This record gives sequence, structure tokens and C-alpha cells, in this order.
Amino acid sequence: MENLTNLDLMIDPALKVPDENNEEKFLNNPIVTLGPITKQYLKSVKNYITDGNRFVFSDGASKVQISVISDEIIRVRMAPQGTFLADFSYAINPYDHIITEVKFTETELQYLIATPKVTCAVTKADFLISFIDRNGNLMSSDAKPMHYEENVQFGGYYVYCSKTCQATEDFYALGDKATEFNLRGKRQVLWNTDTYAFAKNQDPLYRSIPFYMSLNKGYCYGIFYDNTFKTHYDFAVESHDCTSFWSDGGELNYYYIHGPQMVDVVKRYSMLTGTHQMPPMWALGFHQCRWSYYPDKKVKQIANTFREKKIPCDAIYLDIDYMNGYRCFTWNDRYFPDPKQLLTELDEIGFKTVVIIDPGIKVDDNYWVFKEGKANNYFCRRCDDYFMEGNVWPGRCQFPDFTNPKVREWWGGLFQGLLDAGVDGVWNDMNEPAVFGSGSFPDDVRHNFDHHRGSHRKAHNVYGMQMVRATYEGLQKLQKNKRPFTITRAGYSGVQRYSSVWTGDNVASWEHLKLANVMCQRLSISGISFCGTDIGGFTGEPDGELFTRWIQLGVFTPLMRAHSAGDTREREPWSFGEPFESICRKFIELRYKLLPYLYSAFWQHYKYHMPVLRPVIMLEPNEQINHYREDEFSFGDSILICPVLQPGITNRKVYLPKGTWYDYWNNQKYKGGKEFVINTPLDSMPIFVKAGASVPEYPVMQYVNEVELEFLTLKTWYSEMEEKSIIYEDHGENFAYKLDIYLEKTITVRGTNGSFVMEQTMFGMYTPRYEKYEHIVYGLPFKVKKVVVDGKEMKKYSVDATNVLSFTTTKQFKKIEILA
Repeated sequence: MENLTNLDLMIDPALKVPDENNEEKFLNNPIVTLGPITKQYLKSVKNYITDGNRFVFSDGASKVQISVISDEIIRVRMAPQGTFLADFSYAINPYDHIITEVKFTETELQYLIATPKVTCAVTKADFLISFIDRNGNLMSSDAKPMHYEENVQFGGYYVYCSKTCQATEDFYALGDKATEFNLRGKRQVLWNTDTYAFAKNQDPLYRSIPFYMSLNKGYCYGIFYDNTFKTHYDFAVESHDCTSFWSDGGELNYYYIHGPQMVDVVKRYSMLTGTHQMPPMWALGFHQCRWSYYPDKKVKQIANTFREKKIPCDAIYLDIDYMNGYRCFTWNDRYFPDPKQLLTELDEIGFKTVVIIDPGIKVDDNYWVFKEGKANNYFCRRCDDYFMEGNVWPGRCQFPDFTNPKVREWWGGLFQGLLDAGVDGVWNDMNEPAVFGSGSFPDDVRHNFDHHRGSHRKAHNVYGMQMVRATYEGLQKLQKNKRPFTITRAGYSGVQRYSSVWTGDNVASWEHLKLANVMCQRLSISGISFCGTDIGGFTGEPDGELFTRWIQLGVFTPLMRAHSAGDTREREPWSFGEPFESICRKFIELRYKLLPYLYSAFWQHYKYHMPVLRPVIMLEPNEQINHYREDEFSFGDSILICPVLQPGITNRKVYLPKGTWYDYWNNQKYKGGKEFVINTPLDSMPIFVKAGASVPEYPVMQYVNEVELEFLTLKTWYSEMEEKSIIYEDHGENFAYKLDIYLEKTITVRGTNGSFVMEQTMFGMYTPRYEKYEHIVYGLPFKVKKVVVDGKEMKKYSVDATNVLSFTTTKQFKKIEILA
């Protein structure tokens, strides 16, 4: 980082950087004319006003509002002609941010707005905005003044912001872009797009998440640019010393999020935009999907085969063929003559049913959903007041305006019939929105935008998010105290408050397996932890090896769903025969054993804003080599996942971060901070557990809650350092956890050469029904002579030939001492 001993010395005004039209201009040129386009740059600051924690600066025409949101978050807005738009956002989630102190100072050359953690500086002469940490390190600075140009076709403005880029600076997040994990040297576009069988580096994709992080010499900050119009990013492509973002309309409205660690930035971004609600426990099991399973006999055959082969599975999906002529909220009487009976039979053997819903409503005056929408003017209209129409699966369709609160409420109520039939979850698809032929809606379609009005240019990127919001809120209302499960293809920042996501229509290839690994990590640090991919690839034909390796990776993605297109061969876990079937079973069983660990990781996301998947760069940001390391990640606090992403290999290099690690399979101990070569036969994948971890495990079940738990297995790995693990439990399906009816347990361990101590503290009002812990302790460096639980020496314990200790305690233990 550049240390500023004098805050008045910010940026050389003669620094050359590119603008977004591929021509270089000097920064101190306030108006740049490029043919017919005139860009208006902010000029010198003429005046300012203060209002509590908000400060408005003006150059005589434009205004810039700088607001302190918290000690670590500062918001910047620009009004090109001095009038701000209504302050409304679908992304921002109410949160009680903490502001300790704000100081405003004026010097000869600039204005300073300071919190205890970060200072925002505005230079008077050229309106450049910078952010400096409390040690005087320059974190972020404008490369040139914010600027804009008038949009003569639609009204409003194109808005631009450029930041200086240091030689050692790298960039991350921006949702699930199908490219390398490090975004430096990339240009990206945010415009939700249906991209069937997308290729590596294809852009844009299904979601728009306008949040990125900068990492430079171990220091991290984030920029959340809350603009729903088509948005563009340039990460040091046009010029190695400049990063830019700009939009085709709306406000230049961004949040600077201070670190200094990457994990801090991710947590604070989640405070701004919200976290996933706790999912129903069954939603973390294995899901089986295909376009499509029909008729009902086929669905029952698939379900029964899972049970006969004893391959765990919790959910089966019905794609568009369950509908009558692809009409949403209907059933095809030919394929599903008695859906309630079918879903009851599935439920009896432990299957939840998830059905697809699309936004396109068939134009048919005999179709009750269309009649209701038409009667209440719930469908989108074009600028000349005709209804927007387009062809999708049902043929000629109209589309609800999900940015209208009345439409969302109506849409949510439509699910009553599906719920009455026994449906458990809803899959929202085609909601970019996708339209055959044209790709999406025309720009002139009008939207309510929660009474803030806007064209489709403004509403496009939030359309899918508001659709799944309507779905989620409808299910929540109709299901009373039952947690909804939803999944969506399209979304915008904040969509995590309403849904899980998957990465879209991928391809059965090793390249896409690598992309799956990167895209889920990127989503997780972009606020969307409940994510997954179509295991095996949606289109194309995987062989048994590729499918098996994808299952292995899928065990450690929060959403684990296999899915495939109807023109491909079936790909259930048994579809490739042996040995692949047995290996898939082994790993799916591992997923079910680790469910209490994954559930606890979700609690840490919901309560403490921690991402479930954490890339190695988040664990060790100071190691420059990790800036490009993308094939490993931490699954929750304690488990490092090193997937096999190439065919035919029998070993791979694994980097273990600093500290002590244990091989999950054989408990071999490793000292981290370097690479190791680990064997990777097809029936294995490198998995490592951090020393000091306490990992809860269930017995293998065929579906969640198949049997009543008699005990919880608690596996603990020895550590000389003090380490803590969180174990979370609740009812698993209702919202009682919001009333503190849950149990959060902290297991603290520490060891010496002659002892190992485990302590448990508990908070909450939930009481698990099991009574015992079955303890297994690995890595003890001494022979066990005594085990003392809450001051009483145990008579029964066992130590095997590898010095693994096993014993049983009550679930209420407070302190265990293992002594040499």
C-alpha cells in the first residue's frame, strides 16, 4: 500500500488513464469531446453542506453526497445536474450499523470525512475522492473525476467512475463469472442473460452482482455499486493503472467497504445486502433433477431406485413437463392424473418435491392465472400501453411485473394449489427474463419499481430477484411457520435473502467442472453462499469418471443437485454402473454425515455473515501466490477441499495453508505453508481438517430425519493452539430460531504434550432429543492414561492401534481433560 504521510498529496492530476471509449485523455480535462459524445467531468468543488453523517459537495452544477453508513462503510452518490433520484434499493437490507464517531475537517486542498477506521478525502481542485485507512495507507482513489453523459434517447445519464490500480492489486467477486478467480485483466458486463451451454469467459451470464473486492499487499476493500442498469467493469484492461465501472443509466451510487481483511469486507457487504435465512435441513441433502421426469410412474421409479440402492436423496424435481401445456400452477392430467397421491407416496419414503415455475403466463382467456392477471393489470406493458408479449415454452405469453408489490402478493398466493398437492419447494427459471427469439424484454417495457417507476433498462437485472422474492414471501405466508425452499436462475445483489441459486445451463466437460469450482467460490464471497451447479453438466454427455468427480465436488457445494437436459442420457448416481455407483454412494453418504457441520456453517453465515465457502486467498491474503490459487477452498471453518478436476490423474498437488492439518481419510498429520503431492484414486478426493477442529457428524441416513438420533458423533483433532468450533442445532424446519429457540455450542480445545482439554459452552433454548456424544479424538501426541469429564474420571474409553481415542459423554458436558 502507498503510505500517505501528507494527506494533501493525493493523486497527480496529470496522470494519464483511459476513458471508456478507448481513447486516452488527461485527468485534468473537465470536458472531453469524442465525436458526438460529450462527457461531463466534475469540476472543482464550489460549496458544501453538512447534515449529520451526510455531506453534499457541489461544483455548481453537479452534486455528490457522501454518507457515513458505519465506521467501515461510506456511501458515494452523484447527481449530474444536482437532483438526486429517490433513495430506493432492492439490494439494501435494513441493518443496525454502528457509527462510533464522524469528524469533518477542511484543509486548504481538501475535505476530510473521518471515522475511527477510514477517512474519505475530497480534493477541492478536481473533485477526486479517496479512502485512507487510519494508518495513512491509501486504499482507494479516483483516477479521474466522476463523470457522465446525457442519454438523449431515453433520458437520464450514462455514469462513470474510475479508480487508480496499483501494480500489485488484484480483484475478486462480481458473482459467478465464468472466468479465472482473479479478475485482474478482465472486462465484465452485468446484464442478466439466458446463456444455454455457456463457454468459459462468456459474458454476461444469468446474474448481476455489482460487488468486487480489491486486494493489495494483504489489504482489502470492496466496492458495492448499487445500480440496476446494464453495468460494465474494466479491471486494468485498457490501462494497467486504472479500474473503471460505468452504467447505461441510473445513479453513480456506490459503497466503499473497508477491510482490511477480505473476510471483513465480505461480512460487511453481507450486512448491507443481507444473508440467506436458515434453510430447511432437508434442502442441504442431495437433490435429483432432470428435464424432465414424467409421467408419474417414472418419478416413482427414480425415487424407489434411490431407496433400493440405498443412495441417500432428499428431493426430486419436476421440470416444465409436469404442467398442462407449460401453463404455470397447473398439472398435466395425462402425466400426473393424481399429483396429491404421487407426492404423498414420495413423502412417505422421504422425498420432498420441488417444481419449476417460469414467469411467462400463456395468453389464454380460459386459463385462470392469465384471466386474473389480465383483469388486474398485473402484466408488463410497453411505452405505448400495449402489453409486452413474447414466446416462451407455452407459446405466446405475457409477463407479470414483479416490481409491483401488488403483483408480488398476487403471485405468492398462486402457490396455494401446489402446496395443497404436497409441493415442498419452488424452482424459479427463465427469469432473466428470457424470451425466445428476442432474448429478453424490449427496453421500453415499463415497470412499477415499487412505485419508483422505470423502464426495463432499469428493472431488467432485478426482475428475477423480485420474482423469487414474490415466490419466497408467498410460500412463507402460505406455509405459516415452515421455512420455504426456493432456487432461482437470475438475480441481483440481495437475492440471497430469498433464494438459493445454481450456475445455470452448464456443459458436461472437465472445463466446466473447473468452472463449477471457481463459480461457487465466487458466489460465496459475493454474498450468495447457498449455491451449486448442475452436477454432471446440464447438456452434453459425461463419462463415469467426470460424473463421479463432479459428485465429489458437489458434496462440498451448499446446494447439491444433479441435473440434466432431456436430450442427454440419464445421469442418476447409478447410471454409469460400477465402480462409479459405489463411489457416488460413498460420497453422498459423506454429505449426509457432514450435514450438522454444514448446517452450523449456514448458521455462521446467517448470524455472523461468514461465507460458507472460503477461497484460499481469504485464508491467506498476504501470500501473493494465493492471489491466483483457485482449485482449493475451505468448506466452513475447518475443512479444506481439494477437488480432482482433471481426468485420469492418480495424484495432485495440494497446498495446505499455514498451521497443522490432518488428512480426513487416514488422519496423517501435515505442517502447512507448502505444497504436498496427495494420491487421488477415483474413490478418493483430498480432504483435510484443521487441527483443533470439532466436527459433528450424523449416522448415514437415506434422507434427513429418517431415524431419530440416539447420539451425535463429535470428531476432534488435536491442536497445540487454542481453537474454537461452533455447532448449531434447531428444529430444522420452522422459524423458531428467530425467537432464540436454538442451541449454539462452542467447543474450545487446547493441548500440550501431556494433556488435551475440550470445553463446551452453550447458548439458546433448544434441546436436542439425543442424550449422548460419541467422541472420537485424533492426533493425540501421547498415550492416554486418564479421561476426566467434569471432574470425574471415566472408567470406559478405548484407544486403538493408531492412538485414536473413543469415549461417550452426555451432551451437557462442560470440560473434558485427556491426560497422559
